[in-house]
Amino acid sequence: MEFEIIFTAVMVATACALVGTFMMLRKITMLADAISHAVLPGIVLAFLLTGSRNVLPMLIGAGLLGLLTTWLTELLRNRGRVNEDAAMGTVFTFLFAVGVILISLFSRQVDLDQDCVLYGEIAYVPLDLETHLGLTLPRAFWQTGGVLLLVVAFVGLGYKELKLCAFDPAYAVSVGISTVVWHYALMSVVSLVTVSSFESVGAILVVALIVAPPATAFLLTDKLRWLLGIAVGIGGLSSVLGYYVAAYYNASIAGGITVVLGALFLIVFLFAPDNGLVIRWQKGRRTPQSVVAEPSR
Repeated sequence: MEFEIIFTAVMVATACALVGTFMMLRKITMLADAISHAVLPGIVLAFLLTGSRNVLPMLIGAGLLGLLTTWLTELLRNRGRVNEDAAMGTVFTFLFAVGVILISLFSRQVDLDQDCVLYGEIAYVPLDLETHLGLTLPRAFWQTGGVLLLVVAFVGLGYKELKLCAFDPAYAVSVGISTVVWHYALMSVVSLVTVSSFESVGAILVVALIVAPPATAFLLTDKLRWLLGIAVGIGGLSSVLGYYVAAYYNASIAGGITVVLGALFLIVFLFAPDNGLVIRWQKGRRTPQSVVAEPSR
């Protein structure tokens, strides 16, 4: 059971770190928080329409609501004279509230609740099994693994376009790359990652895994390939250490992973070789203050 839990957490962390890196570079990281809450009505409506918790309808519903969240946020910002933070907060709180109301109204028909969406419960992963291709594995393996493969393919095939859109969108447009299309494609993938991780780790940990590993990696390197690799490594390491911290203290696994993410960020923030606060302070103290005396006449 221990392996299934850790492996699921590592898969989620890997997918989140990959998309989170490009969101951080484009300075839209907190849009992941908005999407993670706003997709709730899409999940509920997909369940009501299909009557099942199969991953495909929920992924479609969440993807559509993720795109709607992004579009409404940009509409309010560009047309409504509302700054981005206010637009984002207004949209995601409204859509999340709609989702909560839908769950309340159809509570007998919907096998979901807002606590499941927000917090998840990765400890139950080994108990929910599905058989595909002759293999009986936890359901989270199939859905999270499938989305992870999609994310890896998206980043691998669109690496050049994502890189140009993040670093130099004007040049990307000049060479024929549609920054709008790639922006919405990235938001769609973020929505898929979010909803595929709801049952296992919950929306709050998804946001932490999207934000913290890339932010920590950014303090260690300025090379994109290294940034992606280090972010994935930090997410995976935090998943493993967080599980054992939670097991030792008999606490929430998602909470343990989040605490480790925060601790690793703090350590790197203080002691990173080039950008660490303590290292820069020590370098400042070692720099000799040269005083040139003006010759007397």
